[in-house]
Amino acid sequence: MQVGAIKLKAQLLCDGEIALGPGKADLLEAIERTGSISAGARAMGMSYRRGWLLVDAMNRCFAAPLVEAHRGGGKTGGAALTAAGHRVLATYRALEAALAGAAAPLAGELAGELAGKG
Repeated sequence: MQVGAIKLKAQLLCDGEIALGPGKADLLEAIERTGSISAGARAMGMSYRRGWLLVDAMNRCFAAPLVEAHRGGGKTGGAALTAAGHRVLATYRALEAALAGAAAPLAGELAGELAGKG
């Protein structure tokens, strides 16, 4: 998230692995929007394999899976966020908003110290 001239990034770690960060949150939103890991990954400019690996990491890191995939094409296939996935995504986005709000005054101060600011 960008706060003035400062870029902040919230990451949740699980045994040294990024369980959730801005890119994975964006992927969850893309999966929810498109109904599939493949289409969600493609919408973000990544391969299906990369998207699948990110989903697999998220599902392993949380107590309950965030994404449920159904094999097959057409009406039987696809993927969707689970109830846990919706909760985790909403809470992560709320965390980002809270961090941005808390950082705004300090970001303004630091931006004033940058060379070539005007």
